[in-house]
Amino acid sequence: MSLINVMHLTFGYDGSYDNIFENVSFQIDTDWKLGFTGRNARGKTTFLSLLLGKYEYSGTISAKVSFEYFPFKVTNPENSTIDVIENIYPDYLQWQVMRELSLLQVSEDVLYRPFDTLSNGEQTKVLLATSFLKENSFLLIDEPTNHLDMQARKIVSDYLRSKRGFILVSHDRAFLDNSVDHILSINKTNIEIQKGTFSSWWENKKMQDNFELAENEKLRKDITRLSSAAKRTSDWSDKVEKTKLGTRNSGLRPDRGYLGHKAEKMMKRSKAIESRQQSAIEDKAKLLKNIESSERLKISQLNFHADRFIEIENVALFYAEKTACESVSFTIEQGDRVALCGKNGSGKSSLIKLICGENITYTGTFRKASQLKISYVSQDTSHLRGNLTDYATEHGIDESLFKAILRKLDFSRVQFEKDMSDFSGGQKKKVLIAKSLCEKAHLHVWDEPLNFIDVISRMQIEELLLEYSPTILFVEHDSEFCKNIATKIVDL
Repeated sequence: MSLINVMHLTFGYDGSYDNIFENVSFQIDTDWKLGFTGRNARGKTTFLSLLLGKYEYSGTISAKVSFEYFPFKVTNPENSTIDVIENIYPDYLQWQVMRELSLLQVSEDVLYRPFDTLSNGEQTKVLLATSFLKENSFLLIDEPTNHLDMQARKIVSDYLRSKRGFILVSHDRAFLDNSVDHILSINKTNIEIQKGTFSSWWENKKMQDNFELAENEKLRKDITRLSSAAKRTSDWSDKVEKTKLGTRNSGLRPDRGYLGHKAEKMMKRSKAIESRQQSAIEDKAKLLKNIESSERLKISQLNFHADRFIEIENVALFYAEKTACESVSFTIEQGDRVALCGKNGSGKSSLIKLICGENITYTGTFRKASQLKISYVSQDTSHLRGNLTDYATEHGIDESLFKAILRKLDFSRVQFEKDMSDFSGGQKKKVLIAKSLCEKAHLHVWDEPLNFIDVISRMQIEELLLEYSPTILFVEHDSEFCKNIATKIVDL
């Protein structure tokens, strides 16, 4: 066990108005299994880059371990997998590699196949296994789940649970809960560490947020009441002070000494009330700094003339002369929220392409209701470039509504001026979802919509789908999301 000490860390990118980190200090035990959470573009990957020494910063980061980043960039993917492992870690021992791969349920034959012939899931597992071979290193694992199906996520999270000494960036709640024993969270104004799982951290955060909201309301009322009281007391003091200069009453002069003393007393009381008011204002200013905005989203689907949208009966799909899937039968009725599940390569994306009208070879019965309008969110975001205004115009959607949805998904106004190619992976996915929510459609079809998207935005999308109950077909490997949303599951 040793400590990673971060002291007074301040960092901002050149040309940026605001620092990402401002005078941040904390300690990490190298035996901890840290889940790293925070909204998209909050600085998670940037912090990992600072640990790796990629950027200059002010403050200090000290550690007695070396940092290793996952995933590694494989320079020669056409080489055999064993050569790729040797290139990453020349001192590997064969039996250690076999042990790690066995824990990850990867067969030995992958070692002798070209690395680029492995599935994305197999590549992830091989690189992760290689990472844990290195001694005296602390792993920085950046979103390993994006190419893993639900079953593979369970295998990898069980594997990570048996290890120690890493920071894990992931937005999958079940994956985090099963893998980590501490949470490192980037909040709006600070970074904090808590012992426990993501779920325990989230419950604590909700309790803290609710306490601060209640306290904020109490202080707001106190400030209003104290403001009125201070004004009344000040007015009374002024009135009393003026009577010192008044005319004789019943032939008697006003007792200026008594009246002056009374006016002074009231003025002191007014100042005391003002002091309490200022203290309440200062207390109020300390609240609500880390409460995340997660405004409700809306979706408005078009009415359709029929109850049944899609009918698939005993369908087999063929991709590149291979059978992608077979004996598939299900229907999509109005109001269904259908989760399309299965291992990577089981034909989910091919089935979605068939439903969306692409030319996919198939046998069996496929019926799609005539004049059915579909809004599609693809896995791929690489085509996104240019500005948001032009993108909205190009796709015929309301620019104001489009940007309002992005604001609710935690886009800052500064992002609206940037080129989409510079967005983070999560921000690009949010662009596709916001576009889909703007489109007039009968059926929404989303293919892995949550890749790279932060947890709070996932919860917003869950609330949207539960509140408005749109008809939707989706592929998603986040088990918590599927459990909460799906009314029907199709397992390929």
